[in-house]
Amino acid sequence: MHDIRLLRDQMDHLREGMRRRGKLDELGPLLDRAEALEKDRRDAIRAAEEMQAQRNRISQEVAQLRRAGENADALMAEGRTVGEQIASLEARRQAVEAEMQDILLQLPNLTLDEVPAGGEEANDVVRTWGTARASDGTVVPHWEVGERLGVFDLARGAKISGSGFIVYRGLGARLVRALMNFMVDVHVDEHGYEELWVPLLVNRATMTGTGQLPKFEDDMYAVANDDLFLIPTAEVPVTNLYRDEILEPGELPRGFVAFSACFRREAGSAGKDTRGLLRVHEFDKVELVRYATPENSRAELELLTSHAETMLQRLELPYRVLRLAAGDTGFSSAMTYDLEVFAPGVGKWLEVSSCSVFTDFQARRANIRYRAAAGEKPRFVHTLNGSALAFSRIIAALLEQHQMPDGSIAVPKALQPYLGRDTLR
Repeated sequence: MHDIRLLRDQMDHLREGMRRRGKLDELGPLLDRAEALEKDRRDAIRAAEEMQAQRNRISQEVAQLRRAGENADALMAEGRTVGEQIASLEARRQAVEAEMQDILLQLPNLTLDEVPAGGEEANDVVRTWGTARASDGTVVPHWEVGERLGVFDLARGAKISGSGFIVYRGLGARLVRALMNFMVDVHVDEHGYEELWVPLLVNRATMTGTGQLPKFEDDMYAVANDDLFLIPTAEVPVTNLYRDEILEPGELPRGFVAFSACFRREAGSAGKDTRGLLRVHEFDKVELVRYATPENSRAELELLTSHAETMLQRLELPYRVLRLAAGDTGFSSAMTYDLEVFAPGVGKWLEVSSCSVFTDFQARRANIRYRAAAGEKPRFVHTLNGSALAFSRIIAALLEQHQMPDGSIAVPKALQPYLGRDTLR
């Protein structure tokens, strides 16, 4: 959420931010409404101040009449009328401010200046690692090799839950467990993150804090009777861990890592990438979340992204890093790097991680603050998160990138101790 002072004093800056995202046509009427509301708010405050001055004058005159022994009933009645008008103006101001807060919840974050304007076509490849295997027709798509090896069972996943759900079997189930332990161990032991195990169901305030609500409520799986939601990512509960709290001096930066299942109703809704493991409603992921000071959050984004890249390097998966353009950047993000691996059997680059800095956008919604020094006024933290990594597409890439001529799959050396073998066959 934005500082409300942006609506009051920097509307041109907000409009430019929406324009860079390609959202000005959609959100322009909302900004126009906010401008009108701000004028209404100021008019109500000004009128209330004038009325208060009038009431003060009346109170003084009433006191003078009483001291003189004269009747003050008429003035007292006038004072009551003025008081009712002041109460009405206060109610009007509160209603206006509530509507402005609602508008703030609907506006996406402003992107950093270095983020290019435009949509997906303006995304910028900033670096690559490794050599992607050629997509020359010799690599079997992961859904074929996975079913042949018994790694997963798409048909029974669909029978149990519907399309977009997966049953991992045998070595596939073991592979999921191996990936979880491998990734969490590296992030805890080498990168210094605190490991968390978080609930998969969260309340409305938690979903609002990270920006999923109110805008994306229709995309969430909800438990209506309890007003709870299945998490779309562990970012949601982990970021909200210190909601409505103040971190003390010296506590930043903080890093957290959590494994969780993730649930997304919108998966596959576009009608593309629906085969195999590419677009599913439930998937597993190791998530990184960081709290930082405003001065260091940009550098923290580079650090967090490097931690996600380490996982891809150790899994021996060639990848590229994209800096997303403003129009392709998520609602809450101020800047995002996407990590994409190449799946030669599918012939596509697959997004396996998004690493983002949110500036104080999420922290304002969740009221997460810190003190830079003892006795100083609290400030909002800057939040960051990144997938490190999402399993389903990683498994698809492993099955395709490391496919051997005999149809077996070579297991990356870093993963072998966790899986207990060097091939899947």
